[in-house]
Parts: sequence; structure tokens; C-alpha cells
Amino acid sequence: MTSLEQKREAFRKYLESAGAIDCLSKALIRLYQEQEKPDDACKFIRQTMCETCPTDEEVANMIVELADARQEICCLKREIVSYKGELRRSASEVALALEEGFKKLQEDEECTSLLKKHLTQEVFDELKEKKTALKSTLLDCIQSGLENHDSGVGVYASDAECYELFAPLFNPIIDEYHGINLAEAPHPASDWGDASTFENLDPENEFIISTRVRCGRSIEGFPFNPRLKMAMYEEIMDRIKTVLTGLEEDDLKGEFHPLETMSDELKQQLIDDHYLFKEGDRFLQAAEACRFWPIGRAIYYNEAKSFVVWVNEEDHLRIISMEKGGDLGAIYQRLVRAVEAIGKDVAFSRNDQFGFLTFCPSNLGTTIRASVHIKLPNLGSNRAKLEEEAGKFNLQVRGTRGEHTDSEGGVFDISNKRRLGLTEFDAVSEMYNGIKQLIDLEKSTEPGEAPPAEDAAPAEGEDEEPTAE
Repeated sequence: MTSLEQKREAFRKYLESAGAIDCLSKALIRLYQEQEKPDDACKFIRQTMCETCPTDEEVANMIVELADARQEICCLKREIVSYKGELRRSASEVALALEEGFKKLQEDEECTSLLKKHLTQEVFDELKEKKTALKSTLLDCIQSGLENHDSGVGVYASDAECYELFAPLFNPIIDEYHGINLAEAPHPASDWGDASTFENLDPENEFIISTRVRCGRSIEGFPFNPRLKMAMYEEIMDRIKTVLTGLEEDDLKGEFHPLETMSDELKQQLIDDHYLFKEGDRFLQAAEACRFWPIGRAIYYNEAKSFVVWVNEEDHLRIISMEKGGDLGAIYQRLVRAVEAIGKDVAFSRNDQFGFLTFCPSNLGTTIRASVHIKLPNLGSNRAKLEEEAGKFNLQVRGTRGEHTDSEGGVFDISNKRRLGLTEFDAVSEMYNGIKQLIDLEKSTEPGEAPPAEDAAPAEGEDEEPTAE
């Protein structure tokens, strides 16, 4: 007997001992005995061998029931998210949290946040019992800084009125962060300037990996994250969807994706490609910016992913223009066209003193952040030297993947720091002029000339944003 014959005989004995042959034989006999043979013989045999198997009609009903159950689960999850998001502390709990948090903050000698510096006992006593018309408290504004003592700023505005009601705290923080005196020089009117004056910063593609310009916008009539209700998140998203899907220019046309209904595959792809924002930043979590997540959050992007809009991440809107290389003029021009197109249908929250209002005071004014991912391995080997040179042009140096990350392969994320007290064009010009100087300095710096630098301290308010890599 050959090897193949042996295998066949062994398999026959296995089927016989397991009762499979007997079971199949009975099914075939029943089929033979049927006076009217069924159209689907295999289905008849299957049902005969498994008398408890559901019929096609029963299977169809179970599919419907499963879909209904999934829908009910989805509704219940949304209900739970809604209840959790609406939970508020009592007045006594707020008072206790403020007193305990303030005491710990003052006792932390290593804390260097602007919150600690400017929240004196006198200011604390003046503001601790105040509330805005929307019931925002001092705790709403400072709880992130109270929980995260390594914050750079430490405060967020719960609603637009906070900037006025809690001015004794916000104003000095804003003045110091932006390097201005608002009392002497209020924010100027918007001026986008002439984008054509910005030439390609790196025509040979030696240093700049990608360039990005973004701005934040708050929708007039809505509070900021801590005071937004679930229905408000959804209303903002629906309004913005209508506006964005109506854009007609070819490089602005794109797709709108709510996070709540986005497939896991697409979500992971966008996260891996560094286009999609994520929940979990501890500064924003503590500031109550992630309530009702992911309800009311969405992303919009064009085919080339050179134009991206985040909906209800930190601000109501983050409008982003980006692409590989250093062609700042083209990137800036795309952003200007997008902001102007959206602004025709949506009123943005703005006042004469602070310009465009945002959740974090670091973004007030123009809200413009123009940045590059740039290779500076020589200059970057001395972080202190790099930051010193960047500081001459009011530039901020961060790691490769943005805030709270290290440099990878000598690549840094460098952007303008000032957004308040100057025009949009001036803010981008500071980045443009500074980057040109840093590139010249990199060319003149010898490899290994300086010792490695220490990591920079984190500073909330600047989340990881999409890159065009």
C-alpha cells in the first residue's frame, strides 16, 4: 500500500470512528426518500445533519436583531458619555479644590509656570469666588496648571468672558508670554499681507522637510471646551461640515470624517501618518477639553492632505495648510484663501484687545503658528545655542514630533512664538526671517562643535499637529 493510500485509509477510519460517515449516510437516505426533491440539495443535507440550525428566515431575523442591539449599545454609550460630561463639582468642592491646589502649587519650588508666578495670594483671593455668566470659575481656568506643575503657562479660558473677569491673572500671563504690554499696544487689525514676498526657504531641499502654517478659530456664540454641552459640539460640527463640504477651489475640496463614525482602519492610518489628533494629552484632559469624546469631533482634508481642518480638538477649529519642502509662500497663500472662504459663512469670536479668542491664551491674537520641520544636526547638538539664536527672532524650538518630544536625527519643529500684538503677516515674517538665519548658521557650524543639549521643559498649549512628511 502506497503512502497516499495509507493516508486515505487512515482518514476513512477516522470519519467512521467519529460517526461522520453514518451521519452523512442518514442525510443522503432522507434526501433519497423525499418525494419532491429540494432545489438546494446541500441546504437540505446541512439542515438534516444539524436539525437545530436556524432557517434562512431565522438567520435574517437574527441579523436584524444584532443590528438593532448594536444601535442600542451605541445610543447607551452616547448617553453614558453625556452623563459623565455633564458632571459638575458643587460650590464647596470647587472651593476646596482651589484652596488645596493653590497651596500645593505655591509649595512646589520646582514649578516655573506662568500660573504660579502670577497667581499671588492677593490675586487668588480676589478671583476665587467669581463666576462668569456661563458659571465658569477660577478652577475651570487653572485646574490644568494645578494638576500639571510642569506646565509652561497653566491657564485656559473656559469661555470668552474669562479673559475679562479673570483679567488680574490672565493679563500679566498674556503680556509675558507674548512679550507685549496690552495696555500700551492693543492687538492690531488683521493683515495677511502679500504672500508672494515669501520665497522658498530651502529650494535645494537640504534642510527643510516640511512647512506648515495653521490658525485657530472659535465660533462666535459658543463657549470653549469646559462649558460646551454635547449638543453644542454636534452643532458646531454640523455647521462646519456644511461650510467645508461647500468649498469650491480644487486644492480646498476634500472629505469630512466625524471621529465617532470613522472606521478603525482609517483612524489608525491617519494617526500613523500624523494627520489625526488624539485624545489623551494630560494638559487638555485636566483642562476639561476632552469631554464627550469623540462626539462632535471631526477631521477634514483634501486629496493631497495639504489642507486639513480639525473640528473641536482644542479650539473649535484648527485650520492647517502644509506640504513637503520650504515653499512658505504657497502654503501661506492656501491658508489665507481657506480662512477667508470659511469666514464668509461662519462668524469668528474676536475682540479689539486680544484679537481672535482661543481656549489657550498662548494662541490669542493672530492664532498663527508657522513652522518647519528642519534638519539642524550641527546647530541642534547644542540645544541652548539653538534656542538662543531662535529666540532672537521670537521662535520656539520643539522636538521632531512637536511638544513633549525629543529631536530625532537632528530634526526640530521650529515656529513663531508670538501671535498677539502683531499682524498675521508679521507673525509669519518672524518665522521666515528666523529660519533663513538658522539655515545660514547651520551651514557655518561644524559637526560636533558643541556638546549635546538638555531636553526642553514641556509647555502646554501646543499640541502635536499634522505633518507633511
